[in-house]
Amino acid sequence: MRAFVAMRNLVLNPPVNEVKELENRFKELKEYVEDVFKDYNDINEDTRIQLELINQSLAELQAKKKEMDKPRIPIGYQAIEERRKNEK
Repeated sequence: MRAFVAMRNLVLNPPVNEVKELENRFKELKEYVEDVFKDYNDINEDTRIQLELINQSLAELQAKKKEMDKPRIPIGYQAIEERRKNEK
């Protein structure tokens, strides 16, 4: 009778190879982690490019500001009279 019950249990619930099951779970987890880090690295690359563009734009703006900060020659009638007075 015990042998019959044991055989029935084996047929209904086949033995599970726990090592194989753990290996499969480990492979799935490894693939998931690789996908996550791949996406993370893609974001970092995009962010790096955007930061470089921002830095380049800021450098251009600073160069323009230096050019605009240079003293300008005043224009108009009063400026001409002041220049003539300073020359004499």
